[in-house]
Amino acid sequence: NQETPHCPRCGHAAFHAESIPVAGKMWHKICFRCGLCKKSLEITTLAEHDGDVYCKQCYTRKYGIRGVGFGMGAGALGMDTGERFGNSQSLSNKPNYPPIPGITPPN
Repeated sequence: NQETPHCPRCGHAAFHAESIPVAGKMWHKICFRCGLCKKSLEITTLAEHDGDVYCKQCYTRKYGIRGVGFGMGAGALGMDTGERFGNSQSLSNKPNYPPIPGITPPN
């Protein structure tokens, strides 16, 4: 005796003939929408996170890359020394070019 799965969006029974199997769950076709903007999804236009489904645009907005050009700003990256990755030396934003032959660098 197999129990009927329930749609994760509305919580009602999701029978096989009227549902879409995605991310290990059965979704009603009408409930198969982005978890943020509620836009209808297709198998080819979705991204899954923690059991919920999103359109690719909302997924990127909510869980995507952070940094310059991605909503965090240049100032936050400029001060990162990388200590959490094991970098122990002080990093500078000044270029470290080799000396030019015949020119004495200023002190």
